Amino acid sequence: MLTVCWAAKGGSGTTVVAAAIALSSAAPTVLVDLAGDLPLVLGVDADGRPGVHDWLTSGAPADRLDRLAVPLGSTRTLVPRGEAALPVDDARWAALGRALATRPDRVIVDAGTGDPPPALCAAADALLIVTRPCYVGLRRAIASTCRPTGVVLVDEPGHRLSADDVERSLGVPVVATVLLDPAIARAVDSGLLVSRLPRACTTQLGRVAA
Repeated sequence: MLTVCWAAKGGSGTTVVAAAIALSSAAPTVLVDLAGDLPLVLGVDADGRPGVHDWLTSGAPADRLDRLAVPLGSTRTLVPRGEAALPVDDARWAALGRALATRPDRVIVDAGTGDPPPALCAAADALLIVTRPCYVGLRRAIASTCRPTGVVLVDEPGHRLSADDVERSLGVPVVATVLLDPAIARAVDSGLLVSRLPRACTTQLGRVAA
């Protein structure tokens, strides 16, 4: 199953959400980093390693993706972003989508901020937009050209918008609400999210991971 996560506005928490979904999954799971921040969040050294962008610009076959993976324990791996910064055409994004969607394990893609490539979205089983209940974030989510199948709401005190407001505005369900928890920030800042995933993340994103 291929799940693509992205945000329409920066600072929404997409990388932490994608990582937490993968770490909450009971099934073997591959995290694919298109944005570049997952190694930092997970405390993994990926500096100088080739990654998915190198694969995209190389013409390599699908089985080469496994050679790029970094272990995250016994049942999870991370395919880092890599170093290549060349443009990628639609056909290559489509090839990546096919390669990930046909894997036997669970695949979570952190697509960062902005609309994910349409050819990748076309292959996905779930398209999750990550947003906070703020007016600017919601307006940008509404304007997104990639239509989500669900919303992960990162809730923080002080906003007047509710989950119902978000659902009505985007026309898709809120599949999980993640409450801002200082324990999550501490785990991320110390690079210990893999070993010390806060229970709040596991509880709130468990259904998405399943």
